[in-house]
Amino acid sequence: MSLKDILRREGGFVDHPADRGGATNFGITAATLGDWRGLGRPASREEVKALTEREARAIYTKRYLKDPGFDQIKNAKLRDLLLDCAVHHGPSRAKRWFEEAMSGPSVGRKAPSLRMTAATAQKVRMAILAKRIIFFGELITNDPRQAVFAKGWMRRVAEFL
Repeated sequence: MSLKDILRREGGFVDHPADRGGATNFGITAATLGDWRGLGRPASREEVKALTEREARAIYTKRYLKDPGFDQIKNAKLRDLLLDCAVHHGPSRAKRWFEEAMSGPSVGRKAPSLRMTAATAQKVRMAILAKRIIFFGELITNDPRQAVFAKGWMRRVAEFL
């Protein structure tokens, strides 16, 4: 599991004005933290800032790895990519990209399988990375203020190549 890598990529407390997620700590947004804690509202900036690494790890493990079923994927490289996509783009989008990649023409499976050959896992990873790059391009096209994050996003994608 690459929670160490997730935490490294996400960093500590950040409150960038162009970040549509608002203030984050370890990559956890105010909305996610508020939901996790059952607050009935997004967490305050101070609550986000006070988030501990231990709680961030618990959130990532439950919401971004176990809930979408990515913990059942045996191929570590594919599982790590899906976890990173879930963290960065949301678990439902990551799961959809996985399902689409599994049923795509280069793989040819009708339903996602958690066990696959290394070659199949590599094809699925490349298909997901392609979807991710296209998604980043669409984000920037639709909201040019997001271009400030492009370099970091591309470095993040490159880690998986």
